[in-house]
Amino acid sequence: MTGRERILNHLAGQPVDRLPAMPITMMFACERIGARYRDYCTDYRVLVEGQIRTATEFGFDYVNTMSDPAREAADCGARVEYFDHQPVAIVEDDALLADKTTLARLKIPDPLGGGRMHNGIQALALFKERVGRELLVEGWVEGPIAEAADLRGINTLMLDFFDDPGFVRDLFAFVVEMELCFVREQIAAGADLIGIGDAAASLVGPQLYEEFVWPYEKQLVDGIHALGGRTRLHICGNTRKILRGMGRLGCHVVDLDFLAPVDEGRAQMETQIILGNVDPVRVVRDGTPAQVTAAVAACHRQAGSRFIVGAGCEVPRDTPDENLRAMVEYARTHQP
Repeated sequence: MTGRERILNHLAGQPVDRLPAMPITMMFACERIGARYRDYCTDYRVLVEGQIRTATEFGFDYVNTMSDPAREAADCGARVEYFDHQPVAIVEDDALLADKTTLARLKIPDPLGGGRMHNGIQALALFKERVGRELLVEGWVEGPIAEAADLRGINTLMLDFFDDPGFVRDLFAFVVEMELCFVREQIAAGADLIGIGDAAASLVGPQLYEEFVWPYEKQLVDGIHALGGRTRLHICGNTRKILRGMGRLGCHVVDLDFLAPVDEGRAQMETQIILGNVDPVRVVRDGTPAQVTAAVAACHRQAGSRFIVGAGCEVPRDTPDENLRAMVEYARTHQP
């Protein structure tokens, strides 16, 4: 069974030979090929090489186009900064939507217009050509509140919930429309699964999440499904108070960061596949292989059969090889 077949069967509730392994690697994959991280983010050929090298060496079942949260914002015209050895940064002091009236004039970028979104689509096409039969190919978009924070500035956006809720809804609607345009082209390029990164959702309480964030996440998820895509939800941080809402979105896979216990997630999500939630730093990077194995086993027990092996978030770039191999070895030797 290929990695792609394994994941797709597992998503469909069909038998698999073992647990799928889908750890998130970005800077780790870049380091694997000795590249600059700015090139990993801006040159799809570098990203593809790093992902394939990492997946091959460690036995992952998939490859992905994740690199940083600034892809769509950059194409919208936001000011971002690139660095050789750290992630891309949004310049919040010079936010694109510092003036709210700019939203009315903001146009949705063409995903095939030669910008960073186009670069991500080119990565998907190259993945499909090189490993698309063996490994699942995952695309990526930013979620409503994450992208809104990139365009408006996260601190300002938090005030907008109270000062101008109508603007927040308009901004979220713009984001959903833009991301669905992006998704359409990603699926056409060969994406088997679309990841949705909405990290800032963990920074609002359950009331704001249900009133503002959840309805637009739901529109995005339903829109992806209508386009024929499968979905993976990734919200970094402590999501314990919004787990029920996350489950109601209907995503195929839900990532849990280490701050959200797997057993609590399972209690709120009876049918979704849960991925995670091993602590990326204290266990994956700083622990021993035995500790990694024990942590993954605990997650598996709590999640039950609907489980995929991975860390709570990105595997740090200085993670020892033996620790990552221990994580994948658990997947190789265990069935759902």
